[in-house]
Amino acid sequence: MTDSKLRIHIKNNHASPDTFPPTVEGEEVFTITEDRFRAACERHPLVAEQVEAFIDWDLEHFADSMQTADVLVTWDFPTANLAKVAPRLKFIHIIGAGVEHLCPMDWVPEGVHVVNNRGVHAAKGGEFGLMSVLMLNSRIPALVENQRRVHWESFYSSPVAGKTVVVVGVGNIGGTAGQQCARLGMEVIGISRHGKLVEGFLEVRTSEALPDVLPKADFVLMATPLTPETANLLDREKQALVKPGAGIINVGRAGTMDYDALIENLNRGHFSGAILDVFDPEPLPPESPLWTTPNLLVTPHISADDGNT
Repeated sequence: MTDSKLRIHIKNNHASPDTFPPTVEGEEVFTITEDRFRAACERHPLVAEQVEAFIDWDLEHFADSMQTADVLVTWDFPTANLAKVAPRLKFIHIIGAGVEHLCPMDWVPEGVHVVNNRGVHAAKGGEFGLMSVLMLNSRIPALVENQRRVHWESFYSSPVAGKTVVVVGVGNIGGTAGQQCARLGMEVIGISRHGKLVEGFLEVRTSEALPDVLPKADFVLMATPLTPETANLLDREKQALVKPGAGIINVGRAGTMDYDALIENLNRGHFSGAILDVFDPEPLPPESPLWTTPNLLVTPHISADDGNT
């Protein structure tokens, strides 16, 4: 290792029940291997000349390596006394969009910049959001349920054009999903912290307007991060405002809506179906009632991961 080069510590994570990714080996999509790093260097030779990396797992060499690291690339790591642990550190890159597991950010040493993968998931996440709307419009969860029961029953649906989707969280994923829905002629209403209009959206309001817009929704797409302001945002009372027969999607964070209320609403037929990609905890425990709730599709937190970003 030479002082003339920028030194990067890459911390991969073997999963435990309390960590993410939730597999023993760690999700491949989140793992930076020697081969992946080498391939990145080949794509960016000018950058490669100026950096050198130490690829590590968990905390095996963390304390020693961070003493000379300028950059940390990881998902999760011990934040206590970071200025002492990593006196040269200037930059931390979080390899996901969500950073709630690191909040509050009062641990960040002065002069250290923290960034995440915000934006790189937009294309895949937007496609998943649109796909979910189309699946719910065609009653795919109900058809899957009938196949499981060996039950033949026809469902008929009209095209999505003219129907309304309320997108809660109009960042890269929610914004892209909403724009793709708009291209099919849907009326797209957004909910965001700032309430600023987004291209392709009919209107964007703040969360205070949810009681006004939810009764218009044929579909509700939750794509918001978990913050103190968004915790349980789609609670039991607000779910009751959504029109009967609507479809519910969550690709943001589980804590932004009341899943117990959702289960009840699906069981009594208030909602026609739901697609959930996020849970707490993850993996979803086998005993969770979500597995057996009618007209509900469970996907294992893969809505925005394409294997290349």
